[in-house]
Amino acid sequence: QVQLVESGGGLVQPGGSLRLSCAASGINFSIYTMGWYRQAPGKQRELVATITSGGRTNYADSVKGRFTISRDSAKNAVYLQMNSLKPEGTAVYYCNARRINIVGQTVEYWGQGTQVTVSS
Repeated sequence: QVQLVESGGGLVQPGGSLRLSCAASGINFSIYTMGWYRQAPGKQRELVATITSGGRTNYADSVKGRFTISRDSAKNAVYLQMNSLKPEGTAVYYCNARRINIVGQTVEYWGQGTQVTVSS
């Protein structure tokens, strides 16, 4: 079965750094766009960053210059390096895998989420 398992969340001080990892299994990792999304209490889930199978990245304006998304095909993993963290970054962070199938349908999977808390 398909599994996306996040790790690396925790408590960090404002201005600090954290690196999230997502290990994927049960999918052809090389053809999926991978992404990180986050959801704060009482708010809707929002895009943080994505990376295509070809390595093209996209970031939310709020994290540009501070976060870096990357992927490792040998490990079927995607990472999110988060620097200069702000309290507004407190949220559950979710790993996402997405592709378009041959009949034009979106196929996507989600991890269980990992909590990131930015607080002094």
